[in-house]
Amino acid sequence: MSRVGKMPVAIPEGVDVAIKEDQISVKGKGGALSLPLNALVNIVNKDGKLSFEPANESRNANAMSGTVRQLVNNMVVGVTKGFEKKLNLVGVGYKAQAQGAKLNLQVGYSHPVDKLMPEGITVATPTPTEIVIKGADRQRVGQLAAEIRAVRPPEPYKGKGIRYADEKIVIKETKKK
Repeated sequence: MSRVGKMPVAIPEGVDVAIKEDQISVKGKGGALSLPLNALVNIVNKDGKLSFEPANESRNANAMSGTVRQLVNNMVVGVTKGFEKKLNLVGVGYKAQAQGAKLNLQVGYSHPVDKLMPEGITVATPTPTEIVIKGADRQRVGQLAAEIRAVRPPEPYKGKGIRYADEKIVIKETKKK
């Protein structure tokens, strides 16, 4: 059995988990998330802990038990604490401004770039060169951060662009005569 799939998921207080025949729903103070169930994984809720077991002995069912377990764990963590990604803007004149559900980026183009935030995701700009994306769904937060970074990815010679806060850019040496 998968090592990740063997570990049970503890359900903290204030979180409601509902297992139906086709999906699992998690509700908490951070919102509500749902995931369609896989037929290869059996989920058992006992004593405030969710356990995940493969439905049969196939390798695919074993792998899916670990995958579904981690997805459900991310849902539980998302509705309790939430997830966040931080981005930094590096470059002269580069700045970001959050306006409600819209992010306005000025990153060296002749026009500003506007990004609309999906429902359930908030964006903040503590300083003009920092962007903080928060939400309950880990996948959507990461995907949105990747889309914002793709507006102007860091270039390898000066390092200008939008980068993750923990990202290290390897700077190339310029051409010599």
